[in-house]
Amino acid sequence: METFDTTLMLEDGTVFKGSSVGARGTTTGEIAFNTGMTGYQEIFTDPSYFGQILVMATSHIGNYGTFSEEVESEGVKISGLVVKKFSITYSRPVGDASLQDYLERDGLVGIADVDTRALVRHIRDKGAMNAIISSEISDLDELRRRLAEVPSMQGLELSSRVTTSEAYTAGEGNNGPRVALLDLGVKTNIVRCLTERGCVVRVFPMHTSLDEMEAWKPEGYMLSNGPGDPAAMPKVVETVKGIVARGRPVFGICLGHQVLALSQGLKTTKMFNGHRGINHPVKNLLTGKCEVTSQNHGFVVDYAGAEAHPEVEITHVHLNDGTLAGLRLKGRPVFSVQYHPEASPGPHDSRYLFDQFVENMAGVKSEMLTI
Repeated sequence: METFDTTLMLEDGTVFKGSSVGARGTTTGEIAFNTGMTGYQEIFTDPSYFGQILVMATSHIGNYGTFSEEVESEGVKISGLVVKKFSITYSRPVGDASLQDYLERDGLVGIADVDTRALVRHIRDKGAMNAIISSEISDLDELRRRLAEVPSMQGLELSSRVTTSEAYTAGEGNNGPRVALLDLGVKTNIVRCLTERGCVVRVFPMHTSLDEMEAWKPEGYMLSNGPGDPAAMPKVVETVKGIVARGRPVFGICLGHQVLALSQGLKTTKMFNGHRGINHPVKNLLTGKCEVTSQNHGFVVDYAGAEAHPEVEITHVHLNDGTLAGLRLKGRPVFSVQYHPEASPGPHDSRYLFDQFVENMAGVKSEMLTI
């Protein structure tokens, strides 16, 4: 494979040199790092990463190639990739293609042979910032000029770039509860976790009206993960406020958790460094048990505001930094978590939350039948 000299420049002027991977070109976005040791294909195809240049903290990427079933959307969603060692060849019985071919297919620009340990330490110390990668421009002044034009992630609405264009149904042969899923950038495994539990899932575009979703007669609502700043989505927040008012069970994940919180008058803030990895410890305050979780977010719900809200109960807390990781509305079948219980990649410690959602729908249906 022919490689090219490639430059990574951060917003604060820091420059790293390396060699090209994926497609040749120039790309920009907010730089972030993921500490997961496995699951790079699922990570790269997660719509929540749209608009971000991703640094992989583990040293070797590409070793096991790609596999058609290990995707969370129809293609690569990260804006750029930074790795230490990139493997062009791969070894895996079910592998479909090399990661290089996969990235080239989707036009993803990346850089390898970077001291990612130094880069991750820099981001941890300096905080989230924009970056640019180029394997075609070597002039630092030109890179600096282009980087200055990149908008901040704070205040940026990105879900409209990754939501489905048309509604579709999954699990049509199932006899279980009907779930209306508001697609803010949904991962495939969220839908799969619902259909595996017998649900019929109707996935709606993010700007679908509440009346249109209600016309399908759902028994519960799922608010999906997704990219961008939740505070930049007032129309979606208003829709979610209406969903909660209907009294049906609601389950929010990641961005869905944040817009649910906003719909109840809480606030979200940009994190100095987000949580991105598959080994984040979370404590369930209701049971006292701890979970190892998969996480990917750069915004968080304000803890003090949630703690003071008379109708909100904090259910989960992140054990590394004490941030809010889950909540529920008192007296209502509505709950959400900041992390990814569907994992993919990651542990299955939190899959019980899907069971809880299904139980909530069954409970509400039972109450309605007895009235």
